[in-house]
Amino acid sequence: MKKLKFPTAQTILLIIAALVAGLTWLVPSGEFDTLTYNTSENTFTKTSLEETTTLPARQETLDALQIKIPLEKFTNGDIWKPIGIPNTYKEVEASPQGFTAFIQSPIKGIIEASDIIFLVLFIGGLIGIMNFTGAFDAGINWLAHALKGKEFLLIIIVTMLIAIGGTTFGLAEETIAFYPILIPIFLAANYDAMVALASIYIGSSIGTMCSTVNPFSVIIASDAAGINWTTGLTARFVILVIGTLICILYIIRYAQRVKKDPSKSIIFNQKESIEKMFGNTTNATVVLSARLRLILFVFAMCFVVMIYGVSSEGWWFLEMTVVFLVGSIIIGLLGKIKESTFVDVFVKGASDLLGVALIIGIARGITVLMDDGQISDTMLYYASTATNGMNKGLFVNALLYIFGGLSFFIPSSSGMAVLTMPIISPLADGVGIGRDLVVNAYQYGMGLFAFINPTGLILASLAIVKVGYDKWLKFVTPLVIILTIFIMIALTIAVYI
Repeated sequence: MKKLKFPTAQTILLIIAALVAGLTWLVPSGEFDTLTYNTSENTFTKTSLEETTTLPARQETLDALQIKIPLEKFTNGDIWKPIGIPNTYKEVEASPQGFTAFIQSPIKGIIEASDIIFLVLFIGGLIGIMNFTGAFDAGINWLAHALKGKEFLLIIIVTMLIAIGGTTFGLAEETIAFYPILIPIFLAANYDAMVALASIYIGSSIGTMCSTVNPFSVIIASDAAGINWTTGLTARFVILVIGTLICILYIIRYAQRVKKDPSKSIIFNQKESIEKMFGNTTNATVVLSARLRLILFVFAMCFVVMIYGVSSEGWWFLEMTVVFLVGSIIIGLLGKIKESTFVDVFVKGASDLLGVALIIGIARGITVLMDDGQISDTMLYYASTATNGMNKGLFVNALLYIFGGLSFFIPSSSGMAVLTMPIISPLADGVGIGRDLVVNAYQYGMGLFAFINPTGLILASLAIVKVGYDKWLKFVTPLVIILTIFIMIALTIAVYI
């Protein structure tokens, strides 16, 4: 009998989309009223089923709506999305999503996710141009010699740097650009592609999970909870350091085992195909000339400029995409690539990541189904009522799992923050704990589930490496269990000290 194969990422997401569509027939539709601040008019807009009203932008308005958030959080731009208003949930007319909605959802998702999809395609084009110049081969050959005998430093450096990016400005979607670049380097160090995947994805996940100054999670969540984002900062930093150390040791332990015996690799049966795909046949005769050094410098500067723009200038996908386009053109000129050849190579490079782009779109389509079916607010309502009557130790740990579960339906950290914090953070007052612990539970719950969340970034990341979701689960599940136990102990200690 022919052995059954684990389905591809696209198929997994379509199965999940079908299940979510079915869920809209079972879960009642409902929604909370929302409040939006209008910058140009300095007013609030309250949106409910019955009507949309304009309210004065005053602290009294917020107090009357039981929103425990200082007015300046809205006026200074910290909270720019509509927030949920506590105690306003109501069931609405059911909006079940049928077969037509299901088959339309991937297309709608691709349209909604067009910004990140174009970023991925342009990154693919840039990678294609870099490969054509030979700069990658020369650079990898040089690095392999420089790190000989100290390859483990590669794991430490990559994981730490990406974790720092995650904790400071939410480095997540941008890491998709790093896989085609770093995987050949890890392969040259005699590790498997899983080590590269883990160093990048786990680094990003632990960093965003333990965000310290990330405006897209901890700051917006603290603002929406009505507290200063610096409250609980020290504890979050300690968790970040310990959590990152656990992740690095876990990856190194696996990497050393694979280095000693390649057959121990979880993806050993893909060794040849992955090495062929990522060109782990570096020619030792390739010389890192001055021209190639300059090309590598321009390539590296693309990421430096991107990170600076996102963290300091408010850039997002449009600006990031432009950076990679301009970088491709400059590298093409430095490499003296003919115009027609440049276009062909760029398009071929972009097409190599088309499958990844489609995965991102299909995943976004699942969110479209939930929004159109109006079940996200219902899930939040039931989650918030489930914690009634709990003692504080049980309460904070229950929130950890509630936020993890909700992140399947709401994978956006900023979207989760503005939707849930005004509803759930007041519950902390009733059990006698600080609201900063609710913010921590939100971060850790979302972060832990992000390691395996199929509606998040993991399937797109796996698609670049051509590694199955089942192989990833086999690799990462023990780490997730270790981190979950660690976080539960840390949260429990925090509520009692």
